[in-house]
Amino acid sequence: MNTITIKPINIIGIAVRTTNENGQSAADIPLLWNRFFTENIAARIPGKISEEVYSIYTDYELDYTKPYTTIIGCRVEQLTDIPEGLIGKVIGGGSYTTFVAKGKLSDQIVFTEWQKIWNTDLPRAYTSDFEIYGAGAQNPDQAEVEIFVGVKE
Repeated sequence: MNTITIKPINIIGIAVRTTNENGQSAADIPLLWNRFFTENIAARIPGKISEEVYSIYTDYELDYTKPYTTIIGCRVEQLTDIPEGLIGKVIGGGSYTTFVAKGKLSDQIVFTEWQKIWNTDLPRAYTSDFEIYGAGAQNPDQAEVEIFVGVKE
């Protein structure tokens, strides 16, 4: 766990409005990931800076127990060319505490790490939080997924 300052990040991808209440996000988010891959959304994103995939949690109604928006997409230089059916979002710059989920993706390592985060006393900002699925996440049996949690400055 480390706290860093980041600059704003532009993302283009697909989104769903969900909530952790009654396990709704456990149904909605896997469906969003499935759509991202089956529809080859990454190939439709113009001006990608890298092949890393971002999963963003934003537009919180209050905190992680209330509705929020999940976006899965890729980082781009600018949001001037957003294809139909996709959305653009700016992850605000600021202070983020970082975590790393390690292990088998099929063992729900990312969700397990989030459960730990929810039980910390971090002074969360509830602006945008995100995960990066980069080179370390390519082997699903030995994955490393970076998690960035926005905190109050």
